[in-house]
Amino acid sequence: MASQLCMPTIIGGILMTQNLQPQSEKFDGLADDYDRYRPRYPLTLLKTMLLPFKNKKHLSIVDVGAGTGIALEGIVKLLGKEHQYHAIDISTDMIKQGQRKFPTVQWYKGRAESLLPKIGKLDLVVVAQAFQWMDRPKLLCSVSDQLRTNGVMAVMQNNRDFKHSKFLDAYETLLEKMSPNYSRYYRNFDFLQEMSDGFGVNPEKIAFHTHNWTMTISSEAFIGMSYSSTQAQRAIASHGEEYLRQLIELIKQYEVQGSLKILYRSELYMYAR
Repeated sequence: MASQLCMPTIIGGILMTQNLQPQSEKFDGLADDYDRYRPRYPLTLLKTMLLPFKNKKHLSIVDVGAGTGIALEGIVKLLGKEHQYHAIDISTDMIKQGQRKFPTVQWYKGRAESLLPKIGKLDLVVVAQAFQWMDRPKLLCSVSDQLRTNGVMAVMQNNRDFKHSKFLDAYETLLEKMSPNYSRYYRNFDFLQEMSDGFGVNPEKIAFHTHNWTMTISSEAFIGMSYSSTQAQRAIASHGEEYLRQLIELIKQYEVQGSLKILYRSELYMYAR
């Protein structure tokens, strides 16, 4: 079984040479695996986010921290291509991958708080998994300046539901043991209060939606998804191939016919002006 779970040599080679990098480069070199293995956002939350824009035309939409455009996949599919789409990221590799998928989207490299004023007034600002890494007070201030009346800012994220999965609980323990300074609670931010403060509104003005779901993937794909994360990269930088060895041993304990069930709790925060 171990041979079936080994990653292709080229992937291992690339990842083993990854060093801890500045924020602007931390995802460079990971774009292909990131795009291939990362979970997509639940359709039900995407529909909820886009409901205010039903039948509206010529919207100006920006995906902040867009990565390879994973959130855009669902947005463009539901809203159509007849809008003005923008995408911002700080990783050159992520942008190149996104441009291959969405050549008609306007891509920008840099920080959103300085780029949003150049883009102009906006109907929808989406920040997905990257919100945790940002200077959120500055970003919210910039979004507040650029958001049109009836405009929406949405924050969306997929979180592994380790509280209801023995495998994911053990996986988080492995990361906490091998990835320096990692904690499974690293996303425990009060986004609702931060958005309330940023837009100067009462917390009840920020809508909060959740969706619990399960993704079944092959064991090898889970290794690829793990390797596409900065947490695993830190574990590899510290422990080398030992991280892969222990990850494979863990997977062998929980896989069923070469597959794993990954539980997610997805969250959507929305502010409508």
